[in-house]
Amino acid sequence: MVAPQIVRRAEGPRRNGDVSFWYAGLGVPEPRDPLPGDRAADVCIVGGGFTGLWTAYELKRAQPALDVVVLEAEFAGFGASGRNGGWLSNSFAAAPAAVARMHGRAGVHALHRAMKDTVDEVIAVCARERIEADIVKGGMLHVARNPAQLRRVHAHVAEERAWDVDEHDLAALDGPALAERVRVAGGVGATWSPHAARVQPAKLVRGLADAVERLGVPIYERTRVREIRPGAALTDRGTVRARHVLRCLEGFTAGLAGERRTWLPLNSAMVVTEPLSDAAWEEIGWEGAEVLGDSAHAYVYAQRTADGRIALGGRGVPYRFGSRWDERGATQPRTIAQLTAALHARFPATRSAALEHAWCGVLGVPRDWFPAVRLDPATGLGAAGGYVGHGVATSNLAGRTLCDLVLGRESELTRLPWVGHRARRWEPEPLRWIGARAVYGLYRAADRREATSGRPRTSALARAADLLSGR
Repeated sequence: MVAPQIVRRAEGPRRNGDVSFWYAGLGVPEPRDPLPGDRAADVCIVGGGFTGLWTAYELKRAQPALDVVVLEAEFAGFGASGRNGGWLSNSFAAAPAAVARMHGRAGVHALHRAMKDTVDEVIAVCARERIEADIVKGGMLHVARNPAQLRRVHAHVAEERAWDVDEHDLAALDGPALAERVRVAGGVGATWSPHAARVQPAKLVRGLADAVERLGVPIYERTRVREIRPGAALTDRGTVRARHVLRCLEGFTAGLAGERRTWLPLNSAMVVTEPLSDAAWEEIGWEGAEVLGDSAHAYVYAQRTADGRIALGGRGVPYRFGSRWDERGATQPRTIAQLTAALHARFPATRSAALEHAWCGVLGVPRDWFPAVRLDPATGLGAAGGYVGHGVATSNLAGRTLCDLVLGRESELTRLPWVGHRARRWEPEPLRWIGARAVYGLYRAADRREATSGRPRTSALARAADLLSGR
C-alpha cells in the first residue's frame, strides 16, 4: 500500500491547467462564433463571465427589445467564473467598518441584506432556468487551527454582533461542535453561517450563458477587446458601438488599454483529489456540504464536491510581474506542493488519495479592497468587479445593479454603498510586484509564527501586511 502512495505523490496531479477541473468532466466548450465585424447595439458588455452574463440576463428580462451583446476573448466562463472554489456565499470583500466610515450603519445593514438575498436569488434563477450546478445550501465554515486563529474567530463574531448580525446568521462553534460537522485536523473552533451554498461553477456559468442566449443575446467569443471608449468597444474583430459599454473583466481588466493599474490580478490556485473512499469520508465527516475556509492570513478554501472529492485552493504565487496571468490555468509545481501540504495537514485521510487536477486563475483586487459598481450617465461607460475572490454571488448583485443603472431606475440596489465607489490606482512596477510579494511573504511568516508559538495574539507581521496592502 505504501509504494503506490509514494508514486502517486511524486507524479503530481494527473492534469495541470486545461482551464480547470470543473471543465474536465463537462469538456471545454466549442467556442461560439466571433464578432462578424462592426455592429451597433444598445448595450455592449465586455467579458463573458458571471458579471457580464448576469448583467445581460437581467437587462433582457427587464427589456426584451433591448439590443445587448456580450464580447468574450476566449469562451464564456473561461476566467475566474469557471475556475473558482464554488462558494456561493454572502461574503462581501470590504469590511463592515470600511463601509460604515463612508456610508454609516445603514449602509452596512443594506449590504448585509442584499448579500443574503443574493445567495437565494442565484439558487432561484437556477431553478427557473433549469441550471443543474450541484448546488447544496449547506452553509459556510471558517475554521481555527491554533489559539491566534481562534481569537480572531471570536473577535469576528463579536464585531458582527456590533453590526446587529445575530446567532442565526453567524455562530461560533467550539472544537467538538466543529467536529460534528467536519473533522479538520487541529481544528479548535470555527464560525458557521447558513448563507452559503456549494456550487459547481463551470456548470453554473455554462447554464447561465445558455439562458442568456435563449433570451436573444449574442455572445461573441474569440473576440478580444483591446480598448473601451465612450460609445465603443474596439476589438480584433471589429468595433461595437453602443450607448452603454460595460467593463466586466475582473482579473483580466489589466489587458485593456489604460487599465493595467486599475485592479491587481491576484493569482489563486486549486487542487482536487480523486473521489475519496468511504473509509476516508468516515474519518473526515463533512456530510452537510458546507463550504470551508480557515482563519489563517494566507487562507485556504475548500468544498466537498458532488462526486466525493475535496477541492482546495489558496494563493500560491500571488502575483505575476506586470499584471500578467497564467496560460489556460497551468500552475507552478511549488504551488501544487504548497496546496497539497495544506490539504494533507487538514485532512490526513487524503494522503492515500491521488491528486486529480491542479489549476489556477486570477481575481480582481482594487487598491482599497472594496468592490464597486458604477455607471457614468454622461459617457455611458460602466464597470463592476473587484470582488477579491467573493464573486460567485457578488457578481449577481452587480448584474442586477448594473441593469437598474443602465435603465435609469432608482432602486434599493442603486443606493447600495458600493455604487459609484472608486479606488485609487495601484502603484507602477516594480513597486506593485515588490509590494504584493512582500505582503504575502509577511502573511505566510505570520501564519508560521502563530502555528508554532501557541500564543493567542495575532502576529505583528500580519498587521504590517494589512497596512502595506491597504486592507
